[in-house]
Amino acid sequence: MIYGMMPFMRQTLPYAELQQSIDYRWPTNSRVGQRASAQFTGVGDEKITLSGELRPEITGGAVSLLTLKLLADEGRAWPLIGGNGTIFGMYVVENYATTHSEFFSDGSARKILFTLSLKRVDESLTAMFGDLKKQADGLISGAGHLPGQVTSAISSAQSAAGNLISSVGGLLS
Repeated sequence: MIYGMMPFMRQTLPYAELQQSIDYRWPTNSRVGQRASAQFTGVGDEKITLSGELRPEITGGAVSLLTLKLLADEGRAWPLIGGNGTIFGMYVVENYATTHSEFFSDGSARKILFTLSLKRVDESLTAMFGDLKKQADGLISGAGHLPGQVTSAISSAQSAAGNLISSVGGLLS
C-alpha cells in the first residue's frame, strides 16, 4: 500500500492491521404511534486505520515515522492505493500516534507501535482523479520553469568561476 509518497513495506512502515469504517447517514423523523421514519441521505465518513509494530533493526524506524509526520503536517489530501492496485481515494491524516518502548542504551526505541487514522475527503473516484490532475498540472507547469532556472544557475556558476579565476590570476602576477 502507498499513501501519497509513503510506501508501506517492511523497510518503511509495515502495518499489521487495516481497519476500514464507512458511515451511512439515516436520519429519522419521529411519528406518533409508529416507529420513526428513516431516510437515506448518503454516505458519511469513510475512515481507514493502519496500525503496526516497528522494530528499527529489521523494519523502518524514526525516518519512516518522520516522513509520515511530514506528509500529515502538509495538511493535504493524498491518494491511498492498495498493493493490489485498489484505489481507496483521497485521504487526510486525522490522527497519528506512536508508542516507544524497549530502549537501547542510547535511548532509541527497539519497539515502536504506531497507529495512523485516515479520513477520506474526496467525493468520488472521479473527484480524486480530478485532484490528481490538478496536482500533476501544477508539477508540469513548475517543471516548465525548470530549464530557465537551471540555465540561470549555470550562468551564475560560470560567472563565479570566472571571477575566482581572475582573482587567482591577479594574485599570481
